[in-house]
This record gives sequence, structure tokens and C-alpha cells, in this order.
Amino acid sequence: MRFFVAAVLWWVWWSSLSGTAWAAETQNINTGDTAFLLVASALVMLMTPGLALFYGGMVRRKNVLNTIMQSFIVMALISVQWILIGYSLAFGPDVGNIIGNLSWAGFHQVGLAPNPDYAPSIPHQVFAAFQLMFAIITPALISGAIAERMRFPAYLLFVLLWATFVYDPLAHWVWGVNGWLRNLGALDFAGGTVVHISAGVAGLVAALVLGQRKGYGKLPMPPHNLPMTVMETALLWFGWFGFNAGSALAASELASNAFITTNTAAGAAVLGWMFTEWILHGKPTVLGAASGAIAGLVAITPAAGYVTPLSSIIIGVIAGILCCLAVSVLKKRMGYDDALDAFGCHGIGGTWGSLATGLFASQAVNPAGNNGLFYGNPSLLMTQFIAVLAAWSFVAAVTFVILKVVGLLTPLRASAEEEEVGLDLSQHGEDAYPDMPVAALQVDNGNEGQVAAEILVGKSMP
Repeated sequence: MRFFVAAVLWWVWWSSLSGTAWAAETQNINTGDTAFLLVASALVMLMTPGLALFYGGMVRRKNVLNTIMQSFIVMALISVQWILIGYSLAFGPDVGNIIGNLSWAGFHQVGLAPNPDYAPSIPHQVFAAFQLMFAIITPALISGAIAERMRFPAYLLFVLLWATFVYDPLAHWVWGVNGWLRNLGALDFAGGTVVHISAGVAGLVAALVLGQRKGYGKLPMPPHNLPMTVMETALLWFGWFGFNAGSALAASELASNAFITTNTAAGAAVLGWMFTEWILHGKPTVLGAASGAIAGLVAITPAAGYVTPLSSIIIGVIAGILCCLAVSVLKKRMGYDDALDAFGCHGIGGTWGSLATGLFASQAVNPAGNNGLFYGNPSLLMTQFIAVLAAWSFVAAVTFVILKVVGLLTPLRASAEEEEVGLDLSQHGEDAYPDMPVAALQVDNGNEGQVAAEILVGKSMP
């Protein structure tokens, strides 16, 4: 007890040392920019519950709550981790061009005065809050690849370790002052490498480590509620304006450009995916159109503040085509079970978007950026390629190690019985549709419906 009281008193004293940062001069703060970033932060925050329902509509009804929980719990977990150590590791004073030190842990010296290195016209806290929303949604994206089969305790530990040892260092490489990829000249306006490549590649590694779902490729596993998924696609599209336009960090001309390129690329990708799917399978699907929108939004993310609206059309169309082929052709040929196509949309879309930035970036759009290949500077494409290769290699290796460590501490994979019953009941003891007749749960072959019926009447509750 004495130790606890002493620790609290020390923490209060240590935090008080940053009082000058909280009370520092704030005359440089632009209230318009601050209001804009607060709204953008709220929009990006809204994307994570939107993602929860987007993914939730695509899984079978027995796994809806677990899928939603995998996104919702990240909002709580990373909100705490970011304040304690995450923000300091990602954006704090540099250590070896690789990671931030812990001098900003607990938001020490992260107060109301602007930080001129990151956002000179808004409070430092607002910038940190905006970046928090990116740190939240990134590990949540991974859950789409491992849906319907990862145990919840393992998922919690995995997310905490992955955010700390993968997301935070990678964010520092790309966005942190003196991060080595930032020093190299790599461009990532709003998270093509930091968010989408990292989540997509981590999802692929996790899907390979966990293995296929029980009955994958043999039993039908259709989405249980496509209208919910499509509505949440619209919510994600809406929130993405905060994601990309907000990354201008000011209510400026650059934010306007990012806004319009974001919307244009999404629309172009819907068309690219739809017509590709039409040619491959004979019919354009609603799920395909929704997935196309996500692919376009992913691909334009690293480029939104560097390219013209016309370039965003090309980026979006190609993103729709590439991601559709990844989901429809590559996944089947390779045999991996990326349940909700996190890798197909985010890994492939983020990779294309990062490379496309090296093709289409123009200093006429953003003087603080660089010209790409089509504007006379082929070296930027090489820089972008190095950034993509570094992100892929780092994320794949560290994600694999984290999964193995977590597996030593607690089982990663749900048991065969837990998977048959569904993760809603086996992991949370809840049913998303309690008023639905038990017979309606018999949507797959095998004895799943019987096992679910027994649990619902209390015969074999795990």
C-alpha cells in the first residue's frame, strides 16, 4: 500500500514538471485549425465502430458480437496505451532514427502549446489525439483476417503487443521527427504504410499462423447481413474525410485537395472492382461494390495530399482492379483464409497506393512533398519502394514473433467445439439474436446447429 501511494505521489510530482508546457504561450494557436482537427479526430474515431459493423455484417451470425468486440475493445485498450507509452514511442524525441524515447510517457510535456515540429497551429494534445485515432483503427483492421477463429484473450494480448512493437515504431519511422523513412524522403500523407500495409500484412501473417476456419472451402460461409456491411461502408467513406483531409493538420487548401481526391478515388475504385468482378464472375455484387470503395479509400490514403484529382481516378480504378483480383484469384490460388479480406484490400491497396504516390506526386499540389516519376523525378518511386519493402519485412517478421509469444502464454485458436458453437457464445456467453429460433442457427452443414441448440438451453455451456 505504501508503495502504491508513493508511486501515485511520484507520478503527480513528475507530471507537474510539465506545467509550463500546459500553461505555455498559446497565441500561435489557430482556433479554426483546432476546431477542424477536433472534428477530423471525431470522424476518424467513428470509423472504428463503423469498421466493427462493416466486419460484423460479413461474418456468420454466430460470430457477430465477437467480431464487433474485436474492434470495440481496441478503442479502449489503445486509448490507454497511447497515453501511457504509445504516443511517446511513435512521436517522442528520436532514438537512433528507429523509435521515440519515453520522455513523453503519460503525456508528460504534451500540453496545450503547439509542437512546431508536427503541427504549429494547434495544441499538441489535439495532434496527439488525432494520431490516437489512427493507432486505434490500425490493429482493429487486422481482425478482419482472423475473424471467427481467434480466442479473445489471445487477441487482447496480441493487440497490445502489436501496437507497441509494430505500429509505434513504424509510425516513428515514417512520421516521427528524424524517423529513418521520413529522413529518406518517403511520402505517406495519411497512412498507406503506417496503417494499411501494416494491418494488411499483419493480417496475412496471422491468418497463416492460425490456419483456415473449420470447413473453409467446403462449407458455405456467406455474410449474414450485407445491408449492415454496405451501410457501414458509407460510414467508413464518410469518416475517411477526417482520416485524409484531417492529415493536412489545418483547415487549408491542402485539406481541400485531400478531401476531393479521397472521394474521387473511392468512386473510381467502386467502378474498377465492379467491372472486374462482372467480367470474372458474370455479375456485379453489392459486396464487391462496397469492397471496391474500401480499396479506393485505402489506396488514396498515402497520396491524398500529393496528387491531383485526375491522378486519383487512375489510382482508384487500378486499386479496384488489383484488390478484386487479390480477393477473387490470389486468395483462392494461395489457399490462405483471409476471412474478411483485410490483406486483399488493405495490404494490396496500401502497397499500390504507396507506390502510386511515387508515380503521381506533384509539388504543384503540395510544395512540402516531392515530384514523382510522371513529374520528372524517378527517385521518389525508388524511395517509395524501399518504404514498402521495409514495412512489409518489419511487420511480417515482428507480427510472426508476437503471435508465437502469445501462443506460448495462451491458446491462439478457438477449439473445434468453440468454433462450431460460434465465438459469441464460447468467448462472451452472449447471442446477437436471442429471439431467433434455434433452427435458424443451422446455417452450415455438420452438427453446429445441434451444439448451438444445446448451449442455448444450458446443456453444455463452456
